[in-house]
Amino acid sequence: MFELQLRAPGEWVDPLSDALIDELGALSASVEDAHANTEAEQALFGEPGMPAPAPGWDNSLIKALFNTHALAQEAAELIQAQAWGPLIQVGPIEPVPDHDWVELTQSQFQPVAITPDFWVVPSWHTPPSQAQRVIGLDPGLAFGTGTHPTTRMCLRWIALNAPATGWHRVLDYGCGSGILAIGAALHGAREVVAVDIDSSAVQSTQANALANGVPVQTGLPDIVAGQFDLVMANILATPLKLLAPLLWSLVRPNGHLILAGILSRQATELQAAYAGGLHITVSCEEEGWILMTGQRAPL
Repeated sequence: MFELQLRAPGEWVDPLSDALIDELGALSASVEDAHANTEAEQALFGEPGMPAPAPGWDNSLIKALFNTHALAQEAAELIQAQAWGPLIQVGPIEPVPDHDWVELTQSQFQPVAITPDFWVVPSWHTPPSQAQRVIGLDPGLAFGTGTHPTTRMCLRWIALNAPATGWHRVLDYGCGSGILAIGAALHGAREVVAVDIDSSAVQSTQANALANGVPVQTGLPDIVAGQFDLVMANILATPLKLLAPLLWSLVRPNGHLILAGILSRQATELQAAYAGGLHITVSCEEEGWILMTGQRAPL
């Protein structure tokens, strides 16, 4: 493969990337700050779950991959021939060494320890000898592989708080990959319901539950009925606030609610949103993310 480098103003990043892939035969196009690793480097990010404030940096470096040098050269010449061509600085075309991309990708995902005896392990790894409970999970389209602090905190709470007899009913609202639902099932939950508004997440949860040999009822949110001993929602602060009346109403008397996807600075607004149903507190914090939990009063 061959890599063509281009420098472009931020407003041209999206149309140029689209043209490279849709019209000029590029296999991929990545974008980074042309001043990366210098004093002129510019941070460009938004809140979690929100779009970036701009499509690219004022001086963006676009790296496009092509199957052959000829295709890369043709793309460079066509770009320069356009009326807007002078705005784009065409850089070198360099060969890219062959890699085993599958092996490279897999090497980035290692087993994750939730507790000393509870692990999340990709299928290409052997579980460590100390693992007594294992969630087998490969990276996929849906969120939740155990590598993000919010997922780890939820799973750790499950492991440390599961009753000896297990929960009777558990709900994973916004299930993503189904990792929390699977974790609850492995810790003795007898009935687990996992729902998401994204049908691909529902399919991912179904497949992952089957692969882990645990029964999980999956579907869109309209399948939820009754109340639960444990309600889990690892989403983001804004939808958690909007869902507050629903989520607390689904918790049985004496049942628990755990919420994640929340930044530490958002704790007060989440407490205010849930004050009408139950009191929630910060029970854990990792890397600026917090886990909030609450217990509904008994009858």
